[in-house]
Amino acid sequence: MTGRPTPHLPSQGGELGTTGPFYPRLGDLARDTAKDGRIGVVVTLPRVGASTYHLRPPGGGDEWSAPADGTTLRPVPAQATHVTPLRRDAVYDQRAQQGALPVLVHYDDGGTAESLLVLTPDQVELYAIQFERLISEREQGQGNAA
Repeated sequence: MTGRPTPHLPSQGGELGTTGPFYPRLGDLARDTAKDGRIGVVVTLPRVGASTYHLRPPGGGDEWSAPADGTTLRPVPAQATHVTPLRRDAVYDQRAQQGALPVLVHYDDGGTAESLLVLTPDQVELYAIQFERLISEREQGQGNAA
């Protein structure tokens, strides 16, 4: 042993994790762990004369401060708005006894991410019945429109 501290060990005060510190920008949403996870919009950045972040609730209200090093601030992830299937085949994994449908998750900030909708055999059967009903309703609607 070298006798040097190893900051990745929790007993020596280092934090586990692979992400770097979060330094929010003006207008970003941030969760303040020192305020019980309260979410605020960053309205002032640390600078000469303002040694802290200033945050305000998204709907307005009283501002509060957070340390300039950002140690109590965490990013607020974008919220998913909806999911659409990708144009790829669904697969069934016999070993795991589940089906998987490739999907695209859409977020309120305009971003997207590919993922999988994982279904149990019972869910596959349930949704097969529901899709059959949707197809039938669609066909009936097309017949009435003609």
